Amino acid sequence: MKARRIALSLCSMLLAGHTLAGEITVSAAASLTNAFKDIAQSFEAKNPGSKVNFNFAASGALLQQMAKGAPVDVFASADQETMDSAVKQKLVNSADRKDFARNTLVLIVPADSKLKLQQLSDLQQPAIKHVALGVPASVPVGRYAKRALENARLWPAVEAKAINTQNVRQSLDYVARGEVEAGFVYQTDAAIMPDKVKVAFAVPLDETISYPVARTTSAANAAEAQRFVSYLLSPAAQAILARYGFSKP
Repeated sequence: MKARRIALSLCSMLLAGHTLAGEITVSAAASLTNAFKDIAQSFEAKNPGSKVNFNFAASGALLQQMAKGAPVDVFASADQETMDSAVKQKLVNSADRKDFARNTLVLIVPADSKLKLQQLSDLQQPAIKHVALGVPASVPVGRYAKRALENARLWPAVEAKAINTQNVRQSLDYVARGEVEAGFVYQTDAAIMPDKVKVAFAVPLDETISYPVARTTSAANAAEAQRFVSYLLSPAAQAILARYGFSKP
């Protein structure tokens, strides 16, 4: 009986280890929330025993967490700059990074807004008192917006009206609730709340908004992490991203 109990105990440990072997943690940009949750369901269905846990936040905040030792297997950023920093800090290997999606920067207003905004210079209107804008130092969408405003020589004027947010979804919420007259988000975020916000115009940029992903150098489950990264480029995952408004890499 004692031998049988030991055998059963060892079996349970092996089964538990097998379950954990397919479990990964993915830190991903906030704008990927909805699409990635659907992709995870698809990935898990096609890979029995797999389990994807998510941590969504601004790319810069995720980078800081990783640098402080947060256990992460896969990192997906909303910009190349943050991933470059991850490479420099040896949190990911340059050879492992892959671009898997693109997006568009837009200016949104509440759905019932009567304001006529057709270009960045219109943000100087007295009626525009507050503009939701991600903190440029840590939120990629805020960095993209700042560069666009600087190129248009409008940064000082709009910065004075900026309500800084911690991630793109917070900017979306502020506009959706009518707490600000306008806000900078991605096209994919605006599409999530078509009844609460509307796109005023696409913001012109001199760069492409491209999303890179990579397995981390500290991945506890490197094989499973790489499998998820590869899956993001599969037709099934790309179809889900397209459904949410992302473009192909």
